Amino acid sequence: MRKLVIALGSVIALNSMAVFAADEDAAVGLLRKSKCLNCHAVESKKDGPAYREVAAKYRGKAEAEEKLVKHITVPNKVKIDGREEPHQMVKSKDPEEIRNLVSWILSL
Repeated sequence: MRKLVIALGSVIALNSMAVFAADEDAAVGLLRKSKCLNCHAVESKKDGPAYREVAAKYRGKAEAEEKLVKHITVPNKVKIDGREEPHQMVKSKDPEEIRNLVSWILSL
């Protein structure tokens, strides 16, 4: 019985990873479409913070998803090299695409 549980757990984990990989592809596709990667990267700071840095900042905070959704969908300003500039909004109105992107960022 124990072997069956371990094997079943492995199948569930593999299925979850496959689903997440599809979500990751969609998230990165939306980043590219929205030109977010001009100012952000996953690992390193550019004009904007690295997505791993964003994930670390919000890790464990209940309001994380809501704040990030608002940041990428509502016009606002960001400071770049001491100047305020408009932050570009994500190029999607689909709530599922937006939530997928935010979930992917927070998972890093």
